[in-house]
Amino acid sequence: MYRRLILVLFFLILFASFTMGQVRIRLYSSSTPESAIFSVIGGSYELRTYNGENILAGKNEPVLITRYNGRLAVKTRNEKGFTCDSLILTGLTGNDSFSLKINDGIPLKQYYSGDLLCYPDLGTLVMVNNCNIESYIAGVVKAEGGSGRSREYFKTQAIFARTYMYKYFDKHLRDRYNVCDNTHCQAFNGLSVDSVINRAAIETKGLVILDRNNILINSAFHSNCGGETSSPEDVWLTSLPYLKKVNDPYCISSRNASWKKSLSLTSWILLLKNAGYEGATNNPAVFNFSQKSRMTSYNVGTFTVPLSTIRTDLNLRSTFFSVIVDGDSVILRGRGYGHGVGLCQEGAMTMAGEGKNYRQIIDFYYSDIIITDIKNAVILDGENPTKRNLTGFRGAGSR
Repeated sequence: MYRRLILVLFFLILFASFTMGQVRIRLYSSSTPESAIFSVIGGSYELRTYNGENILAGKNEPVLITRYNGRLAVKTRNEKGFTCDSLILTGLTGNDSFSLKINDGIPLKQYYSGDLLCYPDLGTLVMVNNCNIESYIAGVVKAEGGSGRSREYFKTQAIFARTYMYKYFDKHLRDRYNVCDNTHCQAFNGLSVDSVINRAAIETKGLVILDRNNILINSAFHSNCGGETSSPEDVWLTSLPYLKKVNDPYCISSRNASWKKSLSLTSWILLLKNAGYEGATNNPAVFNFSQKSRMTSYNVGTFTVPLSTIRTDLNLRSTFFSVIVDGDSVILRGRGYGHGVGLCQEGAMTMAGEGKNYRQIIDFYYSDIIITDIKNAVILDGENPTKRNLTGFRGAGSR
């Protein structure tokens, strides 16, 4: 019965999220926490349960939440403990924030704003944060892009994060939240306290990237392209008209522009044999391979193996590498870090440092796109060619 009530509540809050600019994030989604300590940082909270328990919680009043016999056991400092099927910690002032510390191996404490829904499910304590979209976007930018960068770079990253969020807003609809906090969706470690990042999120409020048909794009990015971005069809076997190979001079002097890995010739031959190579091995020079522009396969005579397979097997930074046999060793000289599709983060950082704005940066890596408010976006309902306006997202703000 309580699961049905949670589901009803979820859809009510999800509808409110569309109209009030809120997003629901599954926290600690890569972990299986048994318990958590909730502490008020700013404002005040009310604990609400389906059992009729409503308890106020302020600063210095931590709340212990533990999974117990398929339910939740809840204990505050000034109240006796109780059990419930689910718990909502609701901010009362509109400017409320809290910390969470989970007891799952090494205790981890992170900071959030908005409300928190807790319930037990499949052997873990599920925690879903309902917060303002722009606070979430700033947190994603901090997690994905670090700090200490120029504001125009952070604006760029904010627009990419916002585009991704709206494109996949219903990715976890069946799980009763919108997105998770790990790289399955976007990394999110809670609130950003970086004023430059926070300002960048607000100054781009509501802005997303659309293709020529006003459809939200695949806002792909990576750390460093090594001087040339990848075509999506080479990486994902799908073509996207707004994404083409781009020669990028901006990232080639950055930290992740080049790398090197050495291994024995014996190990290299074994790797190739495991991939199906049956050719001669008495002339090691045949294994030399030059990749001046991005390719998709490593070739030895008529034998080919996808570079992505070698990257995975050897845990390499990228598929953009050349092979040099040196005696009994094989040296891989590589360029870039990541899949190489879309925005090159280190290239974008350099462009922003040279005075280019977020529109110039995005237009360099993406072609034939529109940077506009989310209210102008449309989506296709599955294979139905009828376009549907995203009027539900108008609460995200306009510019």
